[in-house]
Amino acid sequence: MSGLTLRTMSAAAVSAALDRNIAHSVWRANQMGSCQAAVTATGYASLDRELPNGGWPSSTLIELLLQQAGIGEMRLLKPALCAIGKQRRIVMVQPPHLPQAAAWSHWGLPADRFLWLKTASTADALWSAEQILRNGSCGALLFWQPQIRTEALRRLHLAAQGSTTMFWMLRPLSAAEQASPAPLRLALRPAPAGIAIDIIKRRGPVVDRPVYLALRPDAAPSLTSTRSHHASMDRHALAVVATRSISPALV
Repeated sequence: MSGLTLRTMSAAAVSAALDRNIAHSVWRANQMGSCQAAVTATGYASLDRELPNGGWPSSTLIELLLQQAGIGEMRLLKPALCAIGKQRRIVMVQPPHLPQAAAWSHWGLPADRFLWLKTASTADALWSAEQILRNGSCGALLFWQPQIRTEALRRLHLAAQGSTTMFWMLRPLSAAEQASPAPLRLALRPAPAGIAIDIIKRRGPVVDRPVYLALRPDAAPSLTSTRSHHASMDRHALAVVATRSISPALV
């Protein structure tokens, strides 16, 4: 757009033209942002309303910060994983527990849709995650990492931007105080029959209260106990598991 054209246009027309050209690159803090990447619905209308473009964005780093493992994070991702897994493979790197193939099958996803990687070192895990993103052959990547340097996060985010993969990184809740290039960061805490989600970072206005999601059909929505320190675990019959010395399963 030439300088002469700019001078002959009204301020409103210039603003509208700029908005059309850079709407996906610049956002105002009091407005919900948008992205050009494909989006997968979360399966929960109340959460979709709080996310730019109404769902999980692909081609970017999404951080899920957990109070502890097993509070419902896999149930949260179930609708998206089921949608992605029908067409493309899902990769899990460094999951805290052994993935439960029977549970995936019950969700309608065959075991051959999943690839589980357990590496000997953090460096190997980071390298594997980056190569998976750069390869682009998988529809989703779930990467569990308790500690990671900011430079490594930037590399993973950059690799994700060059792919069409849905990329979730699952980290401890304590990481919420650390800097991150992720445009979407959610803190997950246990709540009665579900989870409470604090939206720490998004391209949009600040969210001043948690989003409560009922993860079981009999759940009664409530925000009175979202800060409970007693987790409602995904895993059942823990006493039996301990007695038989079987590793907990990731469901």
